[in-house]
Amino acid sequence: QVQLVESGGGLAQPGGSLRLSCVASRSISTIAQMAWFRQVPGKQRELVASSTNHGETNYGDSVKGRFTISRDNAKNTVYLQMDSLQPEDTNVYYCKALILTAPAQGAYWGQGTQVIVSS
Repeated sequence: QVQLVESGGGLAQPGGSLRLSCVASRSISTIAQMAWFRQVPGKQRELVASSTNHGETNYGDSVKGRFTISRDNAKNTVYLQMDSLQPEDTNVYYCKALILTAPAQGAYWGQGTQVIVSS
């Protein structure tokens, strides 16, 4: 199993930047995928960005070219650098870990961190 704690959310102005952090309770070097999702009330969570333990990354269409996901295995931390923020980026952002190896296989979520983009 793994526990995830997000931080770094807050208020930003349009065009500004924020960096979110997700600290895991165990090594992430062997976790198949670490990802960030966001959820608009009444809708399913949507993928913002993901990173595999083989170095592959993937981004949602709405954030491509603006957001960057990165891993620091030494700190058991995944980051989401958010640049050129827009009001429509306002949301709760969740960190997810996908473990594919027994006995702890499954998807694990953090509690979320609120991002508000407003002037």
